[in-house]
Amino acid sequence: MWARKAVIPAAGLGTRFLPATKASPKEMLPLVDKPAIQYVVEEAVGAGLDDVLLVTGGGKRALEDHFDHAVELERQLAAAGKEDLLAAVRAVNQLAAMHYVRQGRPLGLGHAVGCARRHVGDEPFAVLLGDDLIGAEERLLGRMVELCDATHRTVIAVMECSDAELDRYGVIDAEPDPHEPDVFHVRDMIEKPGKANAPSSLGIIGRYVLTPDIFDHISNTRPGRGGEIQLTDAMRAQAHTEPIRAVRFDGRRFDVGNKLDYLCATVELAIERSDLGGQFREFLTDVAKRL
Repeated sequence: MWARKAVIPAAGLGTRFLPATKASPKEMLPLVDKPAIQYVVEEAVGAGLDDVLLVTGGGKRALEDHFDHAVELERQLAAAGKEDLLAAVRAVNQLAAMHYVRQGRPLGLGHAVGCARRHVGDEPFAVLLGDDLIGAEERLLGRMVELCDATHRTVIAVMECSDAELDRYGVIDAEPDPHEPDVFHVRDMIEKPGKANAPSSLGIIGRYVLTPDIFDHISNTRPGRGGEIQLTDAMRAQAHTEPIRAVRFDGRRFDVGNKLDYLCATVELAIERSDLGGQFREFLTDVAKRL
């Protein structure tokens, strides 16, 4: 069955960006003139997933407001004849069918995904982590949806990691598919193993297309460190039953929960803008000469 819905966990506190995130959700931090969460929703819609559930927490009302109609703002823009800005604001309202559920308590990514069970129902669905920004030109999520439909197995995205990164990601134990060089059959996965214990150099990044049996596995997963229920543990149970699939991604990705990657993403996105790119390149060239 083809995945039609996307789930975006967005209940985290964003402590790495304090004090900026003290009163504003980290997902609303702007990359040029769009909040990070909008790029993620646009990616889901671009893959044909136009039913989007945000799993939120306390202090996240701004997320709902961003994707809702702003009647007074639209009225003022229309009265001022600012048609380009009015169109941009209305486009956000019309991106997708947006839905929201509260996680309640911060009990881990597995628990956050489990909160989507009633909305998702008995069908495959995508999970996109809001900290991971994938380049607009990439087609990763669409490829994963197609592979899930063909195999009826959960599909995860992985990237080659350096030795130093192997203690930051879940790492898969897998064998290559004999017919598709970028696809792997995953037998197991280890959370943040480090170089000494890593079964491969392929680390899991924040894109998943999950089959609905994941909800039963989440329900049966015991809390780990900090009382959190890990999605990795639930996917391990799936893989032990029958190998799940992984797609190796070699394209452009930014972890915007990391300050350096956030800055890099802002620069690259600004350079690509037709209205900003030329002058911004000149500025960067001048800065580079002064370094």
